[in-house]
Amino acid sequence: MISSEQSKISTPVATAYRIHEFGPPDVITREEVPTPVPGPGEILVKVAAAGVGPWDGWVRSGKSAIPQPLPLTLGSDLSGTVVVVGTDVTNLRVGQPIYGVTNTQFTGAYANYAIAVANMVAPKPVTIDDIEAASIPVIAVTAKQALFIHAGLVAGQTVLIHGGAGNVGAYAVQLAVRAKLRVISTAATEDLPYIKSLGAHVAIDYSRERFEDHVTDVDAVIDLVGGETQKRSFSVIRKGGVLVSAVSQPDQTIATASGIKAMFFLVNVTSSELIDIAAAVDVGELRTKVGEVLALEEAVKAHMMLEGRIKGRKGKIVLRV
Repeated sequence: MISSEQSKISTPVATAYRIHEFGPPDVITREEVPTPVPGPGEILVKVAAAGVGPWDGWVRSGKSAIPQPLPLTLGSDLSGTVVVVGTDVTNLRVGQPIYGVTNTQFTGAYANYAIAVANMVAPKPVTIDDIEAASIPVIAVTAKQALFIHAGLVAGQTVLIHGGAGNVGAYAVQLAVRAKLRVISTAATEDLPYIKSLGAHVAIDYSRERFEDHVTDVDAVIDLVGGETQKRSFSVIRKGGVLVSAVSQPDQTIATASGIKAMFFLVNVTSSELIDIAAAVDVGELRTKVGEVLALEEAVKAHMMLEGRIKGRKGKIVLRV
């Protein structure tokens, strides 16, 4: 059983951008599909905007860490309005503006109607529009969980954030400052003013300086870069400290020898995390950074931007539905 509000949907057909095979951006195709029906614990959302992130590219190309049965509709971040409430959903109502993600598969948002798991969305921040709201969920929750769930940081501690000007990194810097941590961040030359404006106490130009020459005995490193940067980071973490990567699995041999806890994690987006982030946005403690805004019909172009084939503005790519 679902809510009788199902009858208020104006069309039985939805437009979705889907893949039937893994591959480059041009495997994405526009299709008319039956408007999905929410099951228990789910809602149907009239999508206003869908965020585009690297994980969408991993799903499309077959490189996702999560098995992805085909065919599928791409996309996870979304903002929009609840149009149908499934059974067992008590915290949301029809007509309510929400933001969040679709599901644990990170699929389904590149459409005008999408199913979302009710406990993976929350009321949309009231001070921003749908475009900004759709840019937030995965990257902001990733930053929040890296800092406080996986690194376990508390006020007064010191954190080194690699890639502080990136989409996840910018939220990590802001959330760390909000939590009264001492924040050191690496960034490119042109991005140093930006991460300083976000509140970073120390900004290091990774193209001109070695962070090891300026940093020692930090409580945690939040790695959003990987590769050699990740390996070099072990030397600046205090014994008993933590390295948390949202990019790749750290070398456990080095970690053990250094007396450091090191981990890779996949984000777990929850309503409670999104509620806290929305509150921070609404009181001005978190700033969004939207890059290119494209029409849903330009999903292929958005993925070409993800891969660097087309240059776009820095910030999160968002599809307007």
